[in-house]
Amino acid sequence: MHVQEWLETVPAVSIYVLVGVVIGLESLGIPLPGEIVLVSSALLASQHGDIDPYVLGACATAGAIIGDSIGYAIGRKGGRSLLARLGGRFPKHFGEAQIAMAERSFQKWGMWAVFFGRFVALLRIFAGPLAGVLRMPYWKFAVANVLGGILWAGGTTAVIYSVGVVAEAWLKRFSWLGLVLAVLIGVTSMLVLKSRAKKAAAQSGSAPAAEPVPVTD
Repeated sequence: MHVQEWLETVPAVSIYVLVGVVIGLESLGIPLPGEIVLVSSALLASQHGDIDPYVLGACATAGAIIGDSIGYAIGRKGGRSLLARLGGRFPKHFGEAQIAMAERSFQKWGMWAVFFGRFVALLRIFAGPLAGVLRMPYWKFAVANVLGGILWAGGTTAVIYSVGVVAEAWLKRFSWLGLVLAVLIGVTSMLVLKSRAKKAAAQSGSAPAAEPVPVTD
């Protein structure tokens, strides 16, 4: 069944909870299609008055911020052994190449990696746990996490909902294009990240092994 068609069969409260939980778990570090669920729900809200876009955006934002915060706490407590366990369970997302790329991004950009990582599919699941593992100061993480969560979750909801309202008749016939676009953007982002991850892994392999430097910026 189509994602949006399935969403149309459940009550509004369930949509709010679903969006918050899926985005929260994805932000915590579990690979889930949070962006697709959010886009689908925002499109659905634009076509059905039962779903309040403000409540939807608030739930998505709360899920993003809370999930990242829990991921940070888990990463700070679990350390690098946590990344090793995640790599064994989710090798395509937490493999050595992906972790090497993410570490280089965090060490170079600091809190900006948390903020902008929210907009990149693969980095979104890394931000919280890796910031904790690298012991980024919590106040810096919190600022980037809150601002990134509001702009990504709230902004995505607002944009998709607005487009849906303006072109409601068109979207009723071709709403699947919004999901296709979201998937294409996600796949493109992942391919770019994989390419960068391979380069990062090659550079890491040619350099002497060293302990990760805690993030301070």
